[in-house]
Amino acid sequence: MKKTDNSSPKLFLHIEGAAIFLFSTALYFYIGGTWWLFLLLLLAPDIFMLGYLKDNKTGSFIYNLGHIYLWPLALAGLGIITSSILLIHLGLIWSAHIGVDRMIGYGLKYTSGFKITHFNKL
Repeated sequence: MKKTDNSSPKLFLHIEGAAIFLFSTALYFYIGGTWWLFLLLLLAPDIFMLGYLKDNKTGSFIYNLGHIYLWPLALAGLGIITSSILLIHLGLIWSAHIGVDRMIGYGLKYTSGFKITHFNKL
């Protein structure tokens, strides 16, 4: 019987993703975000999968660009600097998307295939 390692980085990544999803979602609605925009755009970052139409190398690069926290944080930060609630909302929806992906085990992709992620390498 295989023992479960509760100190696994994979477990922490799932927990971190859940926390980011919950925080981003709660903050979005707390600052007045609408449910219809949230639902409409929650899966929008998956447009970055289109890079896979070319090949795995291009696909993984483009997918990973759209699934790192840098861009939603930059977008929300720009929204704060410019007082644009829309940019803040978009950044929070984007970070919620990445968080839910991590929560359910979708990770950053390797060039060896769409299903080979940083979760598989742990």
